[in-house]
Amino acid sequence: MSDQLSAPVGLLRAAYTAFNARDIDAALATMAPDVVWPKAFKGGFARGHEEVRAYWTEQWSEIDPRVEPTSFHPEAANQVLVHVHQVVRDMTGAVIADVSVGHRFTIESGLIRAMDVCPLSPPASGA
Repeated sequence: MSDQLSAPVGLLRAAYTAFNARDIDAALATMAPDVVWPKAFKGGFARGHEEVRAYWTEQWSEIDPRVEPTSFHPEAANQVLVHVHQVVRDMTGAVIADVSVGHRFTIESGLIRAMDVCPLSPPASGA
């Protein structure tokens, strides 16, 4: 892994680990104070640490998501596309979603500035 990608990957791995552990403070420590975060479960965006905290607190009272990064792909100078495997369970433990999606992160000054959820392109068919 190139040095250019190793710092962002370390930051993003820490964010995913904290999210999956439900450690909001540790997750927020990876983000800029004015982070823009998608409210994929409800729609719209959370802006800033307190809105992200409120969104996740509400989300985790209704569903149990687990998101595991499977690969990291540098894009623009300050963007990384992460392929993730996401399993979402209801509060009884039943799986309600098991999908692969993309998370495109914008990283500035060593912190996550923004994240967008994007579909992953299907593999190109062979010729």
